[in-house]
Amino acid sequence: MKMTEDIALLCKIKAEEFKLYGYANILEDQIWKCVSQNYTTNLPSISKLTNDILSLKITYFMNWLMLSIYKTR
Repeated sequence: MKMTEDIALLCKIKAEEFKLYGYANILEDQIWKCVSQNYTTNLPSISKLTNDILSLKITYFMNWLMLSIYKTR
């Protein structure tokens, strides 16, 4: 699924938040891939997207990242 400007901005805000926690190499597209994996057919409403992105926890993201690395090997 494609990322719009509004979604990209939300992902950028979340990546900056993670940088404050010491995770400096997280990219906006990684956050989007993590969040959008739960949407199989269509995108939900913008309020649901906003909530899903801004409520993303670093532990969930890091688990997703490790699993995605293992799946590519």
